[in-house]
Amino acid sequence: MQSPVPSADPHHRTVAAPAGRLHLVEQGTGPLVLLVHGFPESWYSWRHQLPALAAAGYRAVALDVRGYGRSSKPSAPQEYRMRALVADNLALVHALGEESAVVVGHDWGANIAAASALLHPEVFRAVGLLSVPYAPPGGPRPSEVFTRLGGDEEFYVSYFQEPGRAEAEIEPDVRGWLAGIYAALSADTMPGPGEPDPHFVGPGQRMRDRFPEGRLPAWLGEADLDHYAGEFERTGMTGALNRYRNMDRDWEELSGFSGSPLTQPSLFIGGALDASTTWMAEAIDAYPATLPGLVSSHVLDDCGHWLQQERPEETNRLLVSWLAEVSRRAPLR
Repeated sequence: MQSPVPSADPHHRTVAAPAGRLHLVEQGTGPLVLLVHGFPESWYSWRHQLPALAAAGYRAVALDVRGYGRSSKPSAPQEYRMRALVADNLALVHALGEESAVVVGHDWGANIAAASALLHPEVFRAVGLLSVPYAPPGGPRPSEVFTRLGGDEEFYVSYFQEPGRAEAEIEPDVRGWLAGIYAALSADTMPGPGEPDPHFVGPGQRMRDRFPEGRLPAWLGEADLDHYAGEFERTGMTGALNRYRNMDRDWEELSGFSGSPLTQPSLFIGGALDASTTWMAEAIDAYPATLPGLVSSHVLDDCGHWLQQERPEETNRLLVSWLAEVSRRAPLR
C-alpha cells in the first residue's frame, strides 16, 4: 500500500514494526529526519523541532519508542534491547516509503540513533546526538561500572535496573515524579552546588527525595506536564524502564562492534550543566577518533539535560544548519 503524502501540518498515525505498531507524528515534505526521544519523554519532546524542520524543507518524524505513548508495549524485558529498537527504526523508515534517513536522538534516543547508524549505515546516512555523547561499544560490563560509580550510594541506573522497584516509586504519583525529575535536570531549577545529587539514591531513600519541589522549569508548562503524565499514567512505566534493564545484554550483543567509530556526518549538542555532558567529557574529547565525520559539536551555556525543550530556538538553528551542511556535502534524498 502506498504511504500517505506527508502533511504540511502535524499528522499522527501508526505503522507496522517489529514492536507491533509504532506511533509517530510527522510534518513537512523532503528528506526524512527521524527524531528519537529519551526517558521519560515521548514524541512530544520534539514538538518545537517538527515545525522548524518542516519549514526548512524536511520530512520530520517523531516517534514514540516502543513501550511509550501509543506505540506497542511488548511484555518481555528483552524486547527492549538495543537491537530491537534499531529494528523498529529500520522498519519505520521503510514503512514511510523511504530508503534512507537522518536520525537524531536525545538522551536514550541518542544511544538508539547512534546504534541505528552503526548497524545500518546504508540507511541512516547522518546522525545527530543530543545530550548523550557517542561512546563506542565495549569496555567493562555496564552493571559493574554503575555499581562502582555509586559508591556508598546507588547510581540511578542501578536503581532502575531492578524490575518493579522504580515503578513502585513512580506510579502512585506519576505527575509529581515527572515534575521532579524534569526540574532536577533543568538549568533553572536543578539543585545547586553542594546539594545532594539527584542522580544518586541514598541508603533507604527514593530518587524523588532529592528532586526539587514546588517549581516547574521555565520550559515546562502545566499543559506540557499533563501531556507527559497522561501518557505514563495510561501505559505505566515498565516499558520505558526496561531499556535500563538491557544494558548488559546490549553490551554482549554489540560486542562485535567494540571500539567502532560512526563515520557518517554527525552532530553533537550538549548542555553545559548536564551531567551527561560533564561526566562524559572524555567521550567528547575522543570525537576525532570516534566521530570522524563530525560536522559540528556544541555545548550550550546555562543549559541542562532537556536541551531541545529548554533551548528550542537554538537547537532548531543548529539542527537546520547541520542538515544544510550535510546536504551540501552529499544531497539528501
